[in-house]
Order: sequence, then structure tokens, then C-alpha cells
Amino acid sequence: MSQQLYHSTFDFPGQTSAYHGKVRDMYRINDEIIVAVVSDRISAFDVILPSPIPFKGQVLNGIASYFLDEVADIVPTWKIATPHPQVTIGYTCEPIRLEMVIRGYLTGHAWRTYKAGGRSLCGVPLPEGMKEHDQFPEPIITPATKAEEGHDEDISKEEILRRQIVAPGVYEELERITRLLFERGTALAKKQGLILVDTKYEFGIRNGQIHLIDEIHTPDSSRFFILDGYESRQKNGEAQKQLSKEFVREWLMENGFMGLEGQHPPHMPPSFVQEVSERYIGLYEQVTGLQFQRVSSENIEKDIVQAVERWLAKSPTHG
Repeated sequence: MSQQLYHSTFDFPGQTSAYHGKVRDMYRINDEIIVAVVSDRISAFDVILPSPIPFKGQVLNGIASYFLDEVADIVPTWKIATPHPQVTIGYTCEPIRLEMVIRGYLTGHAWRTYKAGGRSLCGVPLPEGMKEHDQFPEPIITPATKAEEGHDEDISKEEILRRQIVAPGVYEELERITRLLFERGTALAKKQGLILVDTKYEFGIRNGQIHLIDEIHTPDSSRFFILDGYESRQKNGEAQKQLSKEFVREWLMENGFMGLEGQHPPHMPPSFVQEVSERYIGLYEQVTGLQFQRVSSENIEKDIVQAVERWLAKSPTHG
């Protein structure tokens, strides 16, 4: 009996391969479609933490599904259906091995770089005289290589082209789409009283066309500030109210963990696990404007298998 999904080993009809990421387990069916199972794992500093977070998979899958629909007029997306609260089924795409990170504010990794004296990130100059959480004159794109294992690494546009990770024309299109997606995400966030601070988008190629893949605008991939009071907090040097998993990173750092070599993540007490769960649920509701429906399960693996098999049996897309 399992109520949270920490690890999955499904074998769906027509399955040809499986890949287990930090949070998502991806199952390829007949090399045509992908069944993405969103676990309740949580990662920080590119390390999977030992405790599952109740309802986290439902939160991430629900937010990503909502926003994929909201941006489908900007760029084709991989999504086809969500047959279970923790499952998205979509088209197989050839992944582009880049994360297109876009930042509207000097926060997180960008601030840590700046505070240490850096005035350039991924080849993008950072203005002098900024303080933490200040807004950039315009959003900056700071890509990262998508690592098969270990840490993703910052990379400049020039290095991307030098390594021929993508052709120049493809990269320009990725930047154009990234800015449009961030603009749409910013507008949707503002309607909910939020600021979309920074986020990342991942893309793939299907039938020669760029598609948006993976998750979008979730707390695992994005950071949000509370809009109300942002200006006054910034003016007075007060901490910004954030909606992201930065609080998890902060807890880990307070407990001596930053994902460095030789470090082991600390045990998360049940009270903190519950706090993380509730904050994810609250974030879902604030980001989407929808009420979160907690779908409990006594055997989540069985429920997922049944939901996916029903969809596969009925879908004209499959086989």
C-alpha cells in the first residue's frame, strides 16, 4: 500500500524504454508517445531528497498541465492528455539539451553570482548598483546545459553556438519563444497577484518543429513573488515574499547541505515534510486561481496503471 509515489517501475503496453529523472519518470510507448509520471520526489541543488512530499506530484502535474494549455497558441507543446492527476501523456520529441532560463529579477543564483562580485552571467552583463530582488531593465536569458547526470551548467549563447548544440537559427527561435512564454507567464501571474521572477523552459523537436516539453511555471522550475507590497519591501530593504521551493533550499543550507561533493542531505522531520506539502498546495491555488483537489490513493501505482491503460486502449494516437 503506497500513498506517495517515490519511485516507479511501470511496464505499460507497448513500452519501449524508461527514464527516471529527478522528479519525473518518463515511459516511452511505441516510440511515439511519452507517459510522464510525476513522482512525489523533491530535489534541491540537483540532489533528490530522501523524503517524498504528499501531493507534490499532483501539484506539479496540475500546474504544468494548466500552463501548457495557456501557452499552446505561442508554441506547440508535447501535451496530449492528463489521464491521472500525476500523469501527463504527450508526444515524443527529440530533446534539445538546453534549459532556457529567463530571469526578470536579480534573485537566487543570479544574486549569489552578483553578491560574489560577478557582473556577467552566461555572457550577459549585469548592471552595476543593483541589490537583491531588483528588477532587471529587461529580462535576461541565461541558458544551462541539460546534464544527463549531476549538475546542469551555465552556458553562454556564444558557447552554445561554438559547441554546435543547436544551429544559430534554432537558437534565435528558442530565445524568441522563451521571451514570449515569459511575457505570457508574467501576465497570467499578475492576474493572480504574483510576479513571475524567473523560470526555465525546455524544448524538443518533433517533425522538424520546436515543441515546448517538460513542465512549465511550476514551483520546481519557477520563482514567484507576491506582487502586493513588492515595491515597498524593496525600497525598505525587507525580504520579499516568495512562492517557490527556495524555502526548501534555505532549510537545507541551515542544516549544512548545499549539494556539495561528500555532503548527504539531512533527514526532513515529518513536520517539515507536511509544511512543504501545504506550501506546494497553496502555491498551486495561488498560481492557477483554481482550488486544489486532493486525490488520495491507497495504492497509487495501481491507480496510475489503470488510468494509463484505459487511455491507451481508447486513444487513436496510440498504435
